[in-house]
Amino acid sequence: MIHTRTALLTAAALAVAGAIGGAATVGLGLYNISAQAGHWPGVGPLLHTAFRQAIKLRAPSMDEAPDLSDPDLIALGAGHYATACTACHAAPGEPRPATALAMSPQPPHIEEAVADWKPNHMQWIVENGAKMTGMPGWPALGRGDEAWSLAAYLTAIQEGTAPELPQPGLPLGRETDDPEQVKAYCQTCHGPVGGMVPRLDIQTPEYLLAQLQAYRGTGRPSGVMEQAVSLYPASMDPALAAFLATEPTDRDAAGGSAEGQALATQGTRDVPACVACHGPHRSREPRAGQPPFPALAGQNQAFIAAQLVLWRDQVVQGSDLMTAAARDLTDAQIEALAAWFAALPDDDGTQE
Repeated sequence: MIHTRTALLTAAALAVAGAIGGAATVGLGLYNISAQAGHWPGVGPLLHTAFRQAIKLRAPSMDEAPDLSDPDLIALGAGHYATACTACHAAPGEPRPATALAMSPQPPHIEEAVADWKPNHMQWIVENGAKMTGMPGWPALGRGDEAWSLAAYLTAIQEGTAPELPQPGLPLGRETDDPEQVKAYCQTCHGPVGGMVPRLDIQTPEYLLAQLQAYRGTGRPSGVMEQAVSLYPASMDPALAAFLATEPTDRDAAGGSAEGQALATQGTRDVPACVACHGPHRSREPRAGQPPFPALAGQNQAFIAAQLVLWRDQVVQGSDLMTAAARDLTDAQIEALAAWFAALPDDDGTQE
């Protein structure tokens, strides 16, 4: 009994001493946080092990992954990587900048960073980031679908099939006020990339302007677009919207279905039919007193489907009508709707 009491008192004394030591280390600034000093022995490996095991525990199943070999998905990821990630991880085949090399821990070169991770692990890292590493989380909450585009591009790096990064032509690290640079930057995705990247030439300038403004606020979550609009001043939005609404875009859509047509053309007492707001026969001029609705005829099928999922899951909010219209849709119904709208002639009445 005496030995047990002595052991308990010793443990309690050690715990108190440890707490006092920890408080002194934190409260008196005894731990040197300098990036040049590095960690105490053993701390680095401990944190790295915790990092790897936490990711493996929390990463989504590969069953949730889209087609990671989709060229459009890879291109979307490459476009975002070019402006958001190269400052720390560099482009494939290029050295890291000196500032990245001075960080602690150093952000690994991208070819090293992807070497032994599975695609679902990389998606989790991109979406969530990592504490105490400098790795940020995805700018928009709930947009794990966008983070998969980065995972697709990083997987292509692993496999040696990654495309060349687009050259955005922007002075990274600060805003540009050169309209030609901004136009060229937008066109690295809008035009050559399909899939989840929407066509803009079927929309009105008023609608596009409203969306650019929403990306700058809280009205429309998108990590890709929040990064994009951060690279130039808001004063350029009206002219950019007018330009993008007139730039022709190629289309490549499969045929629609009777189920998709029925879903799009049948409304209820509370929710009008999709075509009442979104076409297919819409004027490019917004109606007086109405908000600008997006045209969907001829839009990219994957983009329509992704947006309907976001409305259904209430990741995107701000319209009670759209929330009500999407909340009961199944995945199959969303695909049918997206395919039907995508196969329609666009607002100009042309079918390519």
